[in-house]
Amino acid sequence: MSEEVIIARETPNLVGTVQVSGAKNSALKLMAAAILGQGETTLHNVPVISDIAIMGEVIEALGATVCREGHDMVIDTSTVDKYEAPYELVSKMRASISSLGPLVGRFGKAHVAMPGGCKIGARKIDMHLVGLEQLGVSFEMDHGYLVATTPEGLHGGSIMLEFPSVGATENTMMAAVVAEGTTTIDNAACEPEIEDLANMLNAMGAKVRGAGTSSIEIEGVPLAVMHPCEYTTVGDRIEAGTYLAGGALLGGPLTVEGIKSDYLRMAILKLRAMGCDVQTGEDFITVQRGKPLQAVDIQTLPHPGFPTDLQAQFMLLASLAEGNSVITENVFENRFMFAAEIARMGADVTIDDHHALVRGTEKLQGAPVVSTDLRAGAALVLAGLAAEGETIVRKIDHIDRGYEDYVGKLVKLGARVERVTLDVEDM
Repeated sequence: MSEEVIIARETPNLVGTVQVSGAKNSALKLMAAAILGQGETTLHNVPVISDIAIMGEVIEALGATVCREGHDMVIDTSTVDKYEAPYELVSKMRASISSLGPLVGRFGKAHVAMPGGCKIGARKIDMHLVGLEQLGVSFEMDHGYLVATTPEGLHGGSIMLEFPSVGATENTMMAAVVAEGTTTIDNAACEPEIEDLANMLNAMGAKVRGAGTSSIEIEGVPLAVMHPCEYTTVGDRIEAGTYLAGGALLGGPLTVEGIKSDYLRMAILKLRAMGCDVQTGEDFITVQRGKPLQAVDIQTLPHPGFPTDLQAQFMLLASLAEGNSVITENVFENRFMFAAEIARMGADVTIDDHHALVRGTEKLQGAPVVSTDLRAGAALVLAGLAAEGETIVRKIDHIDRGYEDYVGKLVKLGARVERVTLDVEDM
């Protein structure tokens, strides 16, 4: 049996400029929001990744037409006549649950299979349901499907989220824009992708204020007021942070373009604390390092805290830093699966509950490793560039879910890396 893998070989440095793609975690939700437009919406700067292709299939299964050319996508939802997101698609990708809010908004009901995706923690959808219930949505389970109905229609509500969940904030927002009356979401997620979704909803006729802060106010409008729009996806801060970690790892200078530095303020603070020189401009960030990496303590938190999606990349940096670092994972309980893989390459990581003690070592050794999730996979490729010899990274479909042309972009920066198909028996 054969499998496509990424082979990374020791690389002296990563130097140059890389263009950041559109944000995966934003584009997926913008696609779902198009359901409310009831017509032909055009999205620009849409990344070419497998998760986007799956979301396109989800929307097509509802009756829409999805056409893409390069980074532009046209979604015609005027023909959407179904409100059931099928299991075979939703089980592949957790973000499919974001179709719940717009389907309830458009039809007053929805049948959505329970989601799948990276196995990095429970990521329960309870908060999605609690928020929507405040808007008049009733839920029951039916053979693995979440069945949503609105017996008395959608109405505004006062919602306090237990945790600033991105998905719960987005789903609640997409239903509330067409609910009668005013909705407030307190302890809302503040991620840039939330603001991006709100900006698109407003371009479609919605009235959302406060997105990007912990308190969002939504004045509902009739569904008939919502219309298609043309919108450009924000740059992907996690992709940008991944390449910046690569520049910090090998020295740089490496510049990422198409990203606002405000989106990565905490990551930039940590890079500087580790001994890197970081320069920022209106839409670029440059990292360079001329001295040894220094140990640093990190704890993941909702935005504007340190992003959990950059935890693996910074654990890699810490593993080659001088001194001991402590990384605390507060968002996803299984995110430390990466530690076992990088340990195969010689990293010294001790896990204690949701803390990781990383003792810096001078060198990593190439080894066969397995992507346990999207971000771990990207970090393992970078680790291979810093390690002696050759590293074979398996299960790279995880990487394809969120990084457009990852190998191609790394090669342009000078990386010794390639995608090949190997017999599993050879690994």
